[in-house]
This record gives sequence, structure tokens and C-alpha cells, in this order.
Amino acid sequence: MCSMTTEPDNRLPVPALLRHPRSLSARLTLLFACSAALLQLLAAGYLYWGLRNSLDREDRALVEGKFNVMHRLLDEHPDDAAVLQSEIEHEAEANALLRYYIRVLDAEGRPIMETPEMAARLPAMSFAVPSRPAEAATPAIERRRLPQGSEYLVIVARIETGRGPRILHIALDIEHNRIILAEYRRQLLLALGGGVIFSSLAGWFVARTGLRPLQAMAAVTRRITAHNLTDRLRPGQWPTELQELASSFNAMLDRLRDSFARLTEFSADIAHALRNPVNNLRVEAEVALGQPRAAEEYQQILGSSLEEYSRLGRMIDGLLFIARTDDPAARIERVEFAAHAELAAVRDFYEALAADKGVTVECTGTAAIRGDPMLFRRAVSNLLANALKHTGRGGWVVLHAGAQPDGTAEITVTDDGPGIHASHLPHIFDRFYQVNKSRDQTSEGAGLGLAIVRSIMRLHGGEARAESEPGRGARFTLRFPAVGGPDPARC
Repeated sequence: MCSMTTEPDNRLPVPALLRHPRSLSARLTLLFACSAALLQLLAAGYLYWGLRNSLDREDRALVEGKFNVMHRLLDEHPDDAAVLQSEIEHEAEANALLRYYIRVLDAEGRPIMETPEMAARLPAMSFAVPSRPAEAATPAIERRRLPQGSEYLVIVARIETGRGPRILHIALDIEHNRIILAEYRRQLLLALGGGVIFSSLAGWFVARTGLRPLQAMAAVTRRITAHNLTDRLRPGQWPTELQELASSFNAMLDRLRDSFARLTEFSADIAHALRNPVNNLRVEAEVALGQPRAAEEYQQILGSSLEEYSRLGRMIDGLLFIARTDDPAARIERVEFAAHAELAAVRDFYEALAADKGVTVECTGTAAIRGDPMLFRRAVSNLLANALKHTGRGGWVVLHAGAQPDGTAEITVTDDGPGIHASHLPHIFDRFYQVNKSRDQTSEGAGLGLAIVRSIMRLHGGEARAESEPGRGARFTLRFPAVGGPDPARC
């Protein structure tokens, strides 16, 4: 018995996004909206960051500029209190817009002059004591938040003048920046929300528009049924991304049409092949029941029926074997063996039949084959039985095994029988094909022996062919793949 197995259902992994049946339009809309929202969020964040940094740079530039002015005035007019007071009061007048506060203290920390209301808002004790005189560079500008919640940019500097050291306090109220940024955030959130809504609607429209070719493709496929496998998806009318899908779908339809054609042909062949044995059995039974007969006549009728039953059994076995081997998922166990030993075993099995018919059977050559030895014997047995059936007394049959230069192996069965006409050779391996009355009853049933040979060769990834000329015998060749090559059944 040969061993054929069926591969398990190895289903392709499904991406996580496709595991749950959701609308493709909804999925594309969601992805589009999320991408647009992320892009808008990044843009809004960048704009917000840019505005905040711009405001901070401007405020620091203003504080630094005011420090430079006061530093110059203290250097040039240390005794002119009127000039200093004018500058301070000038800043006090601009208090509503900029909210500058300036204070000048003596070396002991006593206020000399300051902006009105600065003492109440920013007492001198809230400023740090400068550790050294200010250099040419601007002292560090610090950000300071007071307990009441106001935030300031602050400079504390010790300046050497002709009247002795002076301590300078400069503060800029930046609370207005928080208000500006809060309003800007609100506007950004409104714009972001509107952008997400618009992106969702635009994504839905784009997805619906982009998927229309798929809807058109589905409309074509709905017209395809088991009785209408001729419609095709014309690749030229689809977008580039769907060209491969259309081509693959058309190829699948071609395979389905071929499968349906083979199934219909197989059914017709079975019906045709079973009709004659069943009719013969029915006629014999009707004749036997037509009138009383002797026991010997009943035995003769039963014996004839038994022959028909045997023929039916062989035919059914052959059909089942072909059906199993035609399954694309069928696999066989492969081992490497010497062809000469298997050919000799087949010859020995048919030795008595060959001697009875006066036919000489020889085995020649050698080759290594990787396959199923039992199936190999069955294929060679069918060919040898067919050759013995059609070789006359005194004829010969040669079984030869040969290794080819490309690593493949060829098994030939050659006889000197009457041969086969060239018009029959393309169909000789078809199921139930009958060349003539002398070749319609093989050992496997009505025309199934060579069909089984072809099925066995397909399982091995090889081929079977026949060569013959009327009056010059026939030559059947089985070509097996190279021993070291890949397993064709698993390609």
C-alpha cells in the first residue's frame, strides 16, 4: 500500500488590523483622520512653542536693553538724579503696556529712587544681593514667580560709579504673556478640533471615492457563478494597485473553470464506464429470471456476474486512486532506492504470465530514484501488463533504467507489439481512453491503467510519455526528478 497524506490547512497569518471584520472605508477614514490630527497637533505644538520662545526672547531683549540704558546713565550721570529720575518715571508712564520696574540702591541697600508702586509689588528684600560688580556683559536674567502669582524677569546688578557702588534692580512683569498664550492655546484647540472634523469628512470622501473600483470589481464578481465562469476582470481598466488582484482573480477563475471541466469530464467518464458492466449484470439477471434453469446454468451466470463484479471493483479502486492523487494537497513519503531492484521484482511477479504467453522480459541499466517504491512498482506493473497484453508470442519486452546527465532518471518499457497510431498518442494517458477493442481492457479496468501511471508520475513531480509507430512496437518512458533536487510536491 502506498502512503499518501494531505497537508494540514496552513492558513496565512492575518494582520491584527484585519482580524475583526470592519468597514474598509471606516478603517481608511480613521487612519486618515488620525494621521491628519497628529500632523495638526505637531504643527500646533510647534507654533505654540515658537510663539512662547518669541515672547520670551522679546522680553529678555527689553530687560537687557533697559539694563544697558541704566548702566550707561549711572556711568555718565552718577550725580544727576534728575536724569535718572526722568528715565525711571518715563518707564512708569509706560507701565500700562510694559510694566517695567526699576530701583536704584546705595551700597548699603537703601533705596535712592524707584518706580512708583515698586515697593509694594517688589520690595527690595525680595531681590538677591549681587555678589560682584557687573562686568561689561549683561548679568543673568532670572525668571521669578512671586507668592501672589505674578511672574517677572529680574536683573540684579552691582554697578561701580563715581559716587560709589550702586545696586540696580530691574523687573519686567510678564503676566501678559500667560494671557496671550492662554488665548492662543484656546484658538489652537478650536482650530485643531475643526481640522479633525474636516479631516474625518475629507477622509471618508476620499476613502469612498478611492474604493469605487473595488465596488465595481465586486459587481463583476457577483455575476460569476458555477454556470458562468467566462466573465473576466479586464486588467487594463483597473488602477495600478488593483492590476495584480485582477490578474490573480482571473487566474483563479481559469483554475476553477479547468477544475469544473475536469470534474464534469470525470463524471461523464464514470457514467460511461459503469454503464456497460451494470447493463451486462442487469441483462444476465433478466435472462436468469426469465425461466427456470438448471443449477449448472445458474452457476455459469453467477460466474459471469462475478467477473463483472471484479471488473467493477478494479475500476472503482482505480478511480478512487486517481481521485486521491489528483488532490493538490496529496503528499507521498519519499525514499531513495535503486530502480534496477524494483524493476527485477516487477519482472519476477509477471514471469509466469510472460512465460505462458511466450514473451521474454529483460531488465537492463540502473538509476537512483527518490520516491515511493510501492507507487513505482504499480506504475511499472501497469506498463508491463499493458505490454504483455499486446505483445505476440515470441515477442520481447525490455525494462530499462537510465540516469541522465541532468541528474534525472528515466524508466522505459519497450515492446515489439503492433504499436499505436500517432493520432492516439496524445490521449493514451487519458481516463477511459480506448484505442481499439484490443486495448480497452487493462488490468486496472476500462482505460485506467495508463491514467494511473500519469497520476503517479504527477505525484513524483515527473512525467510520462509514449512513443510508437504502427508495426514497430511501443516505448513508454517515466521521467523522475533528480535525487538531490527539491521536492516538487512541496513547491
